[in-house]
Amino acid sequence: MVFSHILLSLGYCATSKFVLMNHRFVILFLFLLSLFSCKKSGNGIIETFSPELISSTPTNNETDVSIYTKEIVLIFDVNVTLKVPYNITLNGNVLTDIRPGIQKNLQIFLPELKEGTTYELIIPANIIKGPTGAFISTEIRLTFTTYTPPARTFSPEAQNVMNFLKQTYGIKTISGTMANVNWNTDEADWVYAQTEKYPALNCFDFIHFVFSPSNWIDYSNTSVVENWWKAGGLVAAMWHWNVPANSGISDQYAFYYGSKSDQTLFDISKISDENSEEYRLMIKDIDTISGYLNILKSKGIPVIWRPLHEAAGGWFWWGAKGAAPFKSLWKLMFERMIHYHHLDNLIWVWTSEGNDADWYPGDEYVDIVGRDLYPTTNIHDSQLTEFNKVKAIISNRKMIALSECGGIPDPDLMFQKGDTWLWFMPWYGSHTRDDSHNGAAYWQTVMNNPHVITRDQMPDLK
Repeated sequence: MVFSHILLSLGYCATSKFVLMNHRFVILFLFLLSLFSCKKSGNGIIETFSPELISSTPTNNETDVSIYTKEIVLIFDVNVTLKVPYNITLNGNVLTDIRPGIQKNLQIFLPELKEGTTYELIIPANIIKGPTGAFISTEIRLTFTTYTPPARTFSPEAQNVMNFLKQTYGIKTISGTMANVNWNTDEADWVYAQTEKYPALNCFDFIHFVFSPSNWIDYSNTSVVENWWKAGGLVAAMWHWNVPANSGISDQYAFYYGSKSDQTLFDISKISDENSEEYRLMIKDIDTISGYLNILKSKGIPVIWRPLHEAAGGWFWWGAKGAAPFKSLWKLMFERMIHYHHLDNLIWVWTSEGNDADWYPGDEYVDIVGRDLYPTTNIHDSQLTEFNKVKAIISNRKMIALSECGGIPDPDLMFQKGDTWLWFMPWYGSHTRDDSHNGAAYWQTVMNNPHVITRDQMPDLK
């Protein structure tokens, strides 16, 4: 009511006094603001109150903090500003990117964090000021410790790739394409023809391993993968795992689960029965694929390995019986490939459906987490909501990739909104080539974006 009377009085001034009255209004408004922000003590003296720290993220003494944490957020009871110079430090190093927010918060942006390290944030006294002009008169200290992941031993080349991925994550995104069905770089070649740049990553598929070797597919002939790696590209591989279909025909196979002739009712739950035919087939097939991956290992080629994808969706046989048998199969494959076949050239990617925390095999069995997305509207928009779903499932402890997609999200929006996918990889065919999904013009835009890494920008990881 007081403010409304003041504003009415000032607004009623003559035009010739407008400037003078505006100055008076500002002075009076500031006086009233300070008056209402203060409180009289019992003896009639007006007191001012310094800001109070309400909470922080991470919290003080928190452990297992993700190394991918980008900022510390401090929440106060009032809006705050900083006195310059503020000399805020993290483990003795001065931090320079600090932003007081309008929502009573202070954002302190962090350098790259290291695993298994204790950090201490120190904000000196008399640096943080509230709207009344009162400073916090005591020093603020916040201590947290980063997460230590389970030990993993990689081949030298795979370790180089992991180091590169960690250095890239959150800074840039890696461009990728999917082989057209199995063992080629057809889509990558098409992208190059449109943009004069190759994507940095190409994903191959062991989908037709049951027919190899034959006159049309031979996975032991690794020349296409060797050439890609030698040219500086990252090698990824997945496995649409074909097992006998329901047709009764000996050479008919399927990976989709169902009762139709071109589907399979193969029972993954038999993974717990070592005497079952299903168990023996799974071991046999894992050993077959391990043989092909071992050829790549012998040539010094690391593989970003993404098996058993989209399990929680339920459309593949490896996800048809729920989380428990799936995780048993994942762990069996991991142990057999790593410890029996000694495939230390593999970087393991688990694919989340965004709502499947129960399906996560565990930190010790996963290096990277992927998400497959095929939006039908606003196909180049940020996918922050889905990114954050995955981030929550793994407590932000793993790097997150857009392991398959239809439309490629606008790279500028990715980094504005925060869904900083480690890489993106549209599916082959129309998803790569048609304007309704991506197309030549959009690929040109994407491949020239400064946030996007193309093959010619890759470091030597050999």
